[in-house]
Amino acid sequence: MGLLLAVIYLIFISLGLPDSLLGSGWPQMQIAFGVPSSYAGYVSMTISFMTIISALLSPRIIRRFHTKWIVIVSIFLTILGLIGFSVSGAYWMLFAFAVPYGLGAGAIDASVNHYVANNYSGAVMNFLHCFYGVGAVISPMIMALALRLARWNEGYRWTAFIQMGILAVCILSLPLWKKKEAHTQEEVGNSAGIRDTLKVAGVIPTLISFFAYCSGEATCFLWTSSYFAGVKQGLSNELIASFGSLIFGGLMFGRLISGLISNRLGDRLLIRIGIAVELVGIAMVMLPIRHYAVAAVGFVIIGTGMGPIYPAIQHMAPDNFGKKHSAAVIGLQMASAYAGSTFMPMLFGNLQQKVGIGIMPIYLLFFALVNIGLIEYTYRVIHKKDSPVSD
Repeated sequence: MGLLLAVIYLIFISLGLPDSLLGSGWPQMQIAFGVPSSYAGYVSMTISFMTIISALLSPRIIRRFHTKWIVIVSIFLTILGLIGFSVSGAYWMLFAFAVPYGLGAGAIDASVNHYVANNYSGAVMNFLHCFYGVGAVISPMIMALALRLARWNEGYRWTAFIQMGILAVCILSLPLWKKKEAHTQEEVGNSAGIRDTLKVAGVIPTLISFFAYCSGEATCFLWTSSYFAGVKQGLSNELIASFGSLIFGGLMFGRLISGLISNRLGDRLLIRIGIAVELVGIAMVMLPIRHYAVAAVGFVIIGTGMGPIYPAIQHMAPDNFGKKHSAAVIGLQMASAYAGSTFMPMLFGNLQQKVGIGIMPIYLLFFALVNIGLIEYTYRVIHKKDSPVSD
C-alpha cells in the first residue's frame, strides 16, 4: 500500500510538470514566434479545451478501464505534447501538439482524484495535490535554466525526459494496483452518469464554484511572469521566468500544511481558511510598492491560500453526493475546472491588453469571492437536503 501511494504521488508530480511551462516560457516564446502577448491565452485555451473533453469522457473511461492504464496512456500523451512543443518552429504548430498535451491531463486528473477520494483520507488528497505543486514548481526552474543555457525549446524537451522516467516507474508498478483496483472497479461499475448527477442538489453551484477557483488559479499560472514583466521594471528574463514558480510554491506549501491538519479541521473549514489567506495575498499584490519583493510574497501567499481549496472540493464529493455519483461529479468538476482554465486566462489576456496587466489582482479578487460564495451556498443546500426539518 505504501509503495502504491508513493507511485500515485509521483503521478501527480508528472501531472504538475507541464502546467507552468507555458506561463514561465511565454515572454521568450512570444518574441520567438513574433506574436502579441495575449496569444498565450489561445494556446492555453486549446490545451484546456482538450482537457475538458477528456474530463467529460472520464466517467465512461473510468467504468471501462483500470486507473493504472488510464495513467500510462495519459502520461504518454503528455510526453507527445511536450516533445511537440519543443520542436515547434511556428506559432500554429503549438495548437497541433496542444491536443495530446490536454487530453493526457484531463483523464489522469479525474481518474486518480476519483481513486483517491474513494480510497484515502482528506490528508492523502491534500498531500496528493501538494505533489502536483512539486511538479509545477520544478518546471519553471527547468525553463529558467533552459533560457540561461539554451532556448525555451529545451525547457519542454527536458521536462519530457523527466516524464519518460515517471512513465517507466508507472509501468514497473502495474502489479501494485491489482488488489485495490479490483474493489474500486466493482464500485465504479454501479456509478451514475453525468445527466443524472447534474440533477442532484448542490452539484451545479459546486461546479460553478470550481470554475471560479480554477479561473483565478489558471490566470496566475499563465500570467504571473508576465505581470512582473509588465509592472516591475529592470528585471532579467531568467528572474521573470522564475516568478512562474511563485504560485506553485505557495500551492505546494498550502497543501503540505493542509495535509497535516485536514483530518482535524475538515474540508469546509479548510476552504474558508484558504480563501481568507488568498485574500491577504491579493491585498499584498495590490499594494503600490515599486520593488518586486512584496508582490512576489503576495503571489506565494495567494498560492498558499488556494492550496487546500481544489483537493478539499474534490475530496468532499463522495460524502456530499454519494459514491454512486462521485465519479461523475469529479469528472464534471474537472470539466468545470478546465472550462475556467480555458476561457478566463484568455479573457484576462485581452483585458490586460486594453487596460494594463496591473488589473490582475482585481481580477483574482472577483473569482475568489465567487468561489467562497457558491461553496457556502452549496453547503446550505446539502444541509437542507439532509436535515429532516428545514432551518
